[in-house]
Amino acid sequence: MGVVNVTPDSFSDGGRHADTDAALAHGLRLLDEGADILDIGGESTRPGATRPLVSEELERVVPVIAGLAAAGAVVSVDTMRSEVAAAALEAGATVVNDVSGGLADPEILAVVAAADATYVAMHWRAHADRMDRLAVYDGPGGVVGGVCRELAERVEVARAAGISDQRIVLDPGLGFAKRAEHNWDLVAALVPGGALHGLGFPLLVGASRKSFLGALLADEDGTPRPVGEREVAGHALTLVLAERAVWGVRVHDVIGTRDVLRLWHKTRSAPSGASSEA
Repeated sequence: MGVVNVTPDSFSDGGRHADTDAALAHGLRLLDEGADILDIGGESTRPGATRPLVSEELERVVPVIAGLAAAGAVVSVDTMRSEVAAAALEAGATVVNDVSGGLADPEILAVVAAADATYVAMHWRAHADRMDRLAVYDGPGGVVGGVCRELAERVEVARAAGISDQRIVLDPGLGFAKRAEHNWDLVAALVPGGALHGLGFPLLVGASRKSFLGALLADEDGTPRPVGEREVAGHALTLVLAERAVWGVRVHDVIGTRDVLRLWHKTRSAPSGASSEA
């Protein structure tokens, strides 16, 4: 899933694709590089971000979605708002990637159900301006137990709204109301047979360029690795996630991700009796 941020303030590339023409060009480039899905967002969810008006979000994403869908792309809209989801689906999107899992705007679930669209429900506790205060997981099972319980609740609400199980994808929400150690605990739990896979739904993971990677790669004085210099670590994590059978990865660097996945597939297809000579 290739990321197209049509925003002036996203943490990774804010402003680079903030107008329709630039966003369309970027989306077409990601499609050419091998993205299976293009995820179009008009609201930054970086820590501390403030929300745009609904009209602003609509103006940002709808023309881009229409253009990319017309070009043959499978398009996802990254939104928490029912009005934006409805307009995006009308414009050609077939996936709604709701980082709030229906908590920010419960009406979004009815919109998705009516369109028979695919729904990505992410683990979420609050909007970006206050989510860091809620990064506390002291219940049974720690962060993994908490995320699983809260995602299971969102599944039940989505089902009640009419979204079929075949249309639901879950996202553990790395970086959302989670400290670095929480993110690593969730990554460790992403194993076949583990609690997250045990929820019974395809899993989408968005780790690309996030701050927990920057913290891991920090300088000796504790300065996090800059956003633009986290890509190699992100690709390495993609290989780990591939081994752990996730459904998809949401990334900024599509061509690099495709390269490492091609290598991974090649190693898995090598004959079992291949020579071990150097």
